[in-house]
Amino acid sequence: MKALVTGASGFLGRQIVAQLCARGDNVRGFSRRATPELERIGVDCRRGDLRDASAVAEACRDREVVFHCAAVAGIWGRWDHYFGINVQGTQHLIQACRTMSVAAIVYTSSPSVTFDGTPQRGVNEQVGYARHWLCHYPHSKALAEQSVLAADQPGGLRTCALRPHLIWGPGDEHLIPRLIDRARRGQLRQVGDGTNRIDITHVENAALAHLLAADQLLSVRAVGGKAYFISQGESVNCWQWINELLSMHGLPPVRRKISLDWAWRIGAVLEFLHRAARSEKEPRMTRFLAAQLALDHYFDIGRAQRDFAYQPRISTAQGMHDLAACLGRRK
Repeated sequence: MKALVTGASGFLGRQIVAQLCARGDNVRGFSRRATPELERIGVDCRRGDLRDASAVAEACRDREVVFHCAAVAGIWGRWDHYFGINVQGTQHLIQACRTMSVAAIVYTSSPSVTFDGTPQRGVNEQVGYARHWLCHYPHSKALAEQSVLAADQPGGLRTCALRPHLIWGPGDEHLIPRLIDRARRGQLRQVGDGTNRIDITHVENAALAHLLAADQLLSVRAVGGKAYFISQGESVNCWQWINELLSMHGLPPVRRKISLDWAWRIGAVLEFLHRAARSEKEPRMTRFLAAQLALDHYFDIGRAQRDFAYQPRISTAQGMHDLAACLGRRK
């Protein structure tokens, strides 16, 4: 396979590159920052911005499949920034794939494209997109996902979208480090009653799902035009999982609590004040964050299991054991 991985310098992108290289595929990476560690293992590394259509087109030259992982994430920021990279950048990629006769796109989406602040318990892909957006990230990802799926054409470019939830594991530079930083600053509060269950996805499993989907697109192509939830296949108690992560870092469990109602109200006020001040600094609480920390959100991965035989390779227990071992070696 001649593959292009956008966002190759990111957490998931690096793992997709590693798995492609391990099975002998020809890999090119596209990212905004230098990636000497990928160059050392033989990856053709290109630097560029998704908003630069010509750079995107050149990166797609002579590729069979594109793994589109690059995106701006987060829960705060300017709409034009999210729209420019996540939506317009994806549209540039679709056009480049058509121009360069790329066979397939596997798009990294997010379950948050369906989240509107209400509980989600075992929902499948029949659930629609959210009608009310609590922040720019899921809105922009939903628009991009719709563009990717609409681009699917039998006999031409084939596309699908994967929605891995809360990607974690060794090498994570965002989710777990941000959580640990808040805990050390005394800024972490349990939102809600602490019983909510969530889905998580080990990074190796998320990458594996991408490769399986790509292989299917390039063969019988039954996955074309579809979206897929990806996870460990078993939900976890949100706050028990968080406390286990804190324990690995020698930190006490979260004891201070706040109700969802109060967290939601505080988030709404802070969002208003930050917008009024035109601040790009993320508020300590937002409505989206409050809902994510307090409500159930876990998903049915049956479609991925049926369509491209996805099964988590790393169990949650094994992943947590490996993460603890990795942290122990660092110490």
